Amino acid sequence: MLYATLKTLHVLSIIVWIGGMVFAHFFLRPAVARLEPPVRLTLMHDVLGRFFQAVLAASLLALASGVWMLGRVAKQVVQSGGNFQMPLAWTVMAVLGVAMVAIFMHIRFALYKRLGRAVAASDWAAGGAALAQIRTWVSINLGIGVVVVVVTLMRSTS
Repeated sequence: MLYATLKTLHVLSIIVWIGGMVFAHFFLRPAVARLEPPVRLTLMHDVLGRFFQAVLAASLLALASGVWMLGRVAKQVVQSGGNFQMPLAWTVMAVLGVAMVAIFMHIRFALYKRLGRAVAASDWAAGGAALAQIRTWVSINLGIGVVVVVVTLMRSTS
């Protein structure tokens, strides 16, 4: 029951994270592109602030639950006398998941702060540059997230 609960929380966290990136990148960004820089950058700062709080929780929950599930499976295999070897799909998922969390931390604690300083100073050019960097790194994280989902779904079940 605990494993199923953690796996559910893990998957829901990933849905929030990847779904939010899809929404922001493909729907919100094009819709606000018509707005004047002060309005656009202030709105994006506010929206991203709320989204990044959710992603901070989701990314840490996904990381913690993933590590816990791996550890539990490894422990069960060893306790039953087996030799645990992590499947390649799990290794890819773990490595790319950690990379995604690291990229998100850069976005949240460096680039988003830069955007916040620019908005507070009404420096719209700097804000636009910061937002462009955020968009680039979110695109990279979205691409990695899609790869993780594909690897996870396409892995061999035999």
